[in-house]
Amino acid sequence: MTLNIDGIIGNSPVLREVYKILEKVAPTDSTVLVSGESGTGKELLVRALHKNSRRHDKPFVPINCGAIPRELLESELFGHEKGAFTHAIRSRPGRFELADGGTLFLDEIGEMDLSLQVKILRALQEKEIERVGGTVTKKVDVRVVAATNRDLEAEVAAGRFREDLFYRLNVIPVHLPPLRERGEDILVLAEYFLRGFCVEKDRPQMQIAPRSKAMLVSYSWPGNVRELENFMERLSILCEGQQVLPEDLPEKIQRDAGMPGQERVQQIVLSAGFAWPELKDMREKGLSLKDFLDEIEERLLTEALKEASGVKNQAAELLGIKRTTLIEKLKKRNLLDA
Repeated sequence: MTLNIDGIIGNSPVLREVYKILEKVAPTDSTVLVSGESGTGKELLVRALHKNSRRHDKPFVPINCGAIPRELLESELFGHEKGAFTHAIRSRPGRFELADGGTLFLDEIGEMDLSLQVKILRALQEKEIERVGGTVTKKVDVRVVAATNRDLEAEVAAGRFREDLFYRLNVIPVHLPPLRERGEDILVLAEYFLRGFCVEKDRPQMQIAPRSKAMLVSYSWPGNVRELENFMERLSILCEGQQVLPEDLPEKIQRDAGMPGQERVQQIVLSAGFAWPELKDMREKGLSLKDFLDEIEERLLTEALKEASGVKNQAAELLGIKRTTLIEKLKKRNLLDA
């Protein structure tokens, strides 16, 4: 079997383990419970599960149990008969019926009310449902896949989730790792999103500078893939140059990685042949401290511009400062056109 993972980007070791489970469980009709933090791409994984199942040519019907008011969720799931409640002017099938023969995806199952969990359990065990306001049971052939960002075992212990439903759903548990555990997948995803947004917004293709890549990989990504995608869209709009530099990254990433210049300074200090300027050097030149530092800074500015062939974004990156800071320093020394 060739696994169809269209839509899922990445090949890190932790993600390959998920693919192995997916390959084994997809052809079966076993109930699957996908866990993982918000924004990790649980729905993409469940869609891949459906695409690789024997039900791939039947409906895939998702429902977010946390996004629908409790009083309406039962009707959404099981349907209702005409007159079952106010505004029920006609009979309507629910998601179980719509998914007949295919896959029903119960997203954020941990948000479901306890009273409704009983009815979900019955539907799973008996493979039949009853519409709200109805008296007739209907057989449904549905594969149920659920997902949650909660620890359902802890929810069971706290009395907020039915133990019997948890074990019924947790036949095949699949944990989707957070982005911070996926290593180089972060860069693969970042470049994928950036390419797509540049095309979408009719911008020249952009590259991510090496130092920026290191900062992206070291960031903790609390919002996971969704956060990364949003950042890349923002950069595709706001970044001035065709290279994403450290100062272009959101402030929280810069803070998380530390000051862009710190690592560079440490590398200079440790490199062979380097000697810090001494007081005697300043005396020999007959300069005050301010003038001596100004001369050192001007030499570094000039050298950075030369190395960057006059490209100010790159020169700023070499110096570990923002482009705007570089421009100010060049203006001050009449070097802007240098």
